Amino acid sequence: MDALEALLGRRTVPPARMTGPGPDAAALERMFAAAAAAPDHGRLRPWRFLLVEGEARRALGELFARGLAEDRPDLDPAELARQREAPLRAPVIVLAVAVLDPDHPKIPEIEQIAAAAAAIQNLLLAAHALGFAGKWATGRPAYSEGVRRGLGLGPNERILGILYLGTPTAGELPPVDRAMPADRVVRWTGTPA
Repeated sequence: MDALEALLGRRTVPPARMTGPGPDAAALERMFAAAAAAPDHGRLRPWRFLLVEGEARRALGELFARGLAEDRPDLDPAELARQREAPLRAPVIVLAVAVLDPDHPKIPEIEQIAAAAAAIQNLLLAAHALGFAGKWATGRPAYSEGVRRGLGLGPNERILGILYLGTPTAGELPPVDRAMPADRVVRWTGTPA
């Protein structure tokens, strides 16, 4: 698959439209290599990825539920049950974490976040190019202090994405309009708009 085909053909695939197998070790190695090729001012590599497979997905679901219950004791038990089951929806979960240096003398935090997000996009494009389905999600667990603590994340680390990876199930997904809206590309002529 060429690069433009991968870019234009990549789709968010809901975990309900995924099955096993997930990416194997060789595919994951290529996907993480693609992530490392992201634009990265200063070569900080302000990211890390936590790979969750097999029974560890169940433990992650328990952490999601426990962390959210700790953060929000009033949370609906049905929502806690959904969060507990979420990591079981795909054969491979990757937690994408930004590792930030807010005091870097040259590279602002926003550029570090942008680099980490680009690494995530590269990983998803590589997954697609290798024939896998992927979904980049966040949701309550990504912003939960209890989940962050349970994962052992430091104060300078943020969950930017919970990536669901698997094999797409049969069936067409609805078409996606890839045309850029006219008001999103504006030719600047040197004068204020």
